[in-house]
Amino acid sequence: MEGKWPWVALTAIAPVAWGANYYVTHAFLPADRPLYGAALRALPAGLVLLAMRRQRPHGAWWWRSAVLGLLNVSVFFVLIFAASQLLPTSVASTVMAVSPLTMMLIAWPLLSERPQNGHLVGAVVGLGGVCLMLLTGVHGASVPGVLASLAAVLVSSLGHLLAKRWSAGADLLASTAWQLVAGGLFLLPVAAAVEGPPPALSLSMLLAFAYVALVATALAFAVWFTGLRHLPVGTVGLIGLLNPVTGVLLGTAVAGELLTVQQMCGLVLVLAGVVFGRPKRTGRRENPQPTLPLGNDRSARAPASRRPSGQAVGR
Repeated sequence: MEGKWPWVALTAIAPVAWGANYYVTHAFLPADRPLYGAALRALPAGLVLLAMRRQRPHGAWWWRSAVLGLLNVSVFFVLIFAASQLLPTSVASTVMAVSPLTMMLIAWPLLSERPQNGHLVGAVVGLGGVCLMLLTGVHGASVPGVLASLAAVLVSSLGHLLAKRWSAGADLLASTAWQLVAGGLFLLPVAAAVEGPPPALSLSMLLAFAYVALVATALAFAVWFTGLRHLPVGTVGLIGLLNPVTGVLLGTAVAGELLTVQQMCGLVLVLAGVVFGRPKRTGRRENPQPTLPLGNDRSARAPASRRPSGQAVGR
């Protein structure tokens, strides 16, 4: 367990940044430009990571980057932008707490990663907290907004698990950068066709986009995919419950949203879900795979007779 906690702490940066992102989007970004909002979030973040790790995709990573960019960036960012504008900060972030259970259920057939009992208990307890927070007469819980959040959960869960499945041997920053660049490039022509010219941005909007792109996207995606590489899906999914906790606290403290007794009880259940799904002592030490240039996992493609002894085959 001791060896896992640094990865848990690093991964936790992502949901905290995403929880704050709901408030920033709701309060400072133009509500009528979701496509441009998503594109201006993705492209700068991808270019920053690409400047840090200048590698181009090779082989299968050309189409993998496109698929992951479409799921994790283009579709997901638009849905999140819409949910952030349609729902109060606390509600928008809380709906995303169903993602741990969604990720575990998809990971079972996709990654052959059977959920542990503790992870399932934690996910169910956290989901109970979400229901308690949403089904107690909370104001502003519009049906389109909730549906957008649930669709975002499904799309991001599938995209994140595909990223984990394809991550063997790939450079983390480079693969994340190309996902963001591909997703942003998909969005730009659609935004121009649907929303017309780009919006005029005030200073507050520019600062908000800087946070959204650099902190809630570039940094958050890099540490999130790092966590998926080093931790079980169930553990990473439950760490994601810090997303609604951050959103609720910010919505109450900054946006002036009322936190009822029922919502507070639901928040306690969400935190209890994280505790139930905490990493367990396994007595085994993980051996991380060496990182190779994006798409150049030569050892994974080498014949078994020429592969070094004990080296795992890339999935």
